Amino acid sequence: MPLRIYTNESIHVAVAAGLKRRDVNAWSALDAKNLGLTDEKQLEYAVGEQAVIFTHDADFLQLAHEWAEHKREHFGVVYVHQEKLGLGECIRRLKEIADVFDPDDFKNHIEFL
Repeated sequence: MPLRIYTNESIHVAVAAGLKRRDVNAWSALDAKNLGLTDEKQLEYAVGEQAVIFTHDADFLQLAHEWAEHKREHFGVVYVHQEKLGLGECIRRLKEIADVFDPDDFKNHIEFL
């Protein structure tokens, strides 16, 4: 199964659209009608979809750590500060991740772009 990428609402919807155009199974919180969900609910949704969650929200780093302490599994968190990379570079790097890694490689993993 290829890596799936779900972008939470902190990410511009153009990232998911750009990934889709590059044949990555990606969608946004807007696509999923998940705007306004708590971080916990966003991560739970991603787990239910067996997807990596991509975010600019540093709270997900703490949340992933808490889940690890409680032996709760997730399918990975990819984080980048919103001022570090532009949309195109985020898309390029996420496409590389999707091309190289299997979902099992990202289980309970945190990746910094």
